[in-house]
Amino acid sequence: MDVKFNYIAVEGPIGSGKTSLTNLLGKRLGKSVMLEAPDANPFLGKFYENKKRYALATQLNFLLHRVEQLVELTQMELFGKGAVADFLLDKDPLFAKLNLGDDEFALYRQIYHHVKPKTPVPDLVIYLQASPGMLIERVRSRGKSYEKQVTQEYLSAVFYEYQNFFHSYDVSPLLIVNSENL
Repeated sequence: MDVKFNYIAVEGPIGSGKTSLTNLLGKRLGKSVMLEAPDANPFLGKFYENKKRYALATQLNFLLHRVEQLVELTQMELFGKGAVADFLLDKDPLFAKLNLGDDEFALYRQIYHHVKPKTPVPDLVIYLQASPGMLIERVRSRGKSYEKQVTQEYLSAVFYEYQNFFHSYDVSPLLIVNSENL
C-alpha cells in the first residue's frame, strides 16, 4: 500500500517538540515547512506577563498568521510539493477557550469563523504528548525570555486541553507519539 502524505500537521503543547519534528520531516520528505513563529508575535511576551490584558491580541495575531500560511498552502498544493506544519488550525480555538473570558471568546469565535479559509485537511496529524513536568523542563531549558513567565500550572491546563481535543479528533488520520523520552 502506497500512502502519500502531501500535508502533515504536527501538534502538541508548548515544549513537546513540534518545531523540531516539523523541520526534520520537512527536510526528510522534501516538503515545505510552515512554522508558527511565536517569536514574531509582538504580544506573546506581554501575554505571559499579563494574560488577561493580552490574551485576545496574542490569539488573534496567531490566528491571522496561521490563516495566511494556510492560504499559501492551498496555492502550493497546485504544484504538488506539499508541506509539514507545526500547527493545526482546527486546534486554534483551544488556546482561545483556555485564555479568554466569555465575551472575548465569543468575539474570537466570530472572527475565527469569518477568516478561517477553506483549507486542505491534513493527510496525517501527529500529536506529540509529554507530561506537564517534561514540558516545563523543556521550556525552561530553551531560555526564551518571554517564556520565563510560563508556569507548570498553565502547562498542565494546556496539556489537558490538548488531551481532550485529540481524544475526539476524527477529521484526519491521527498518530499519537509520546515525546517524553525523545
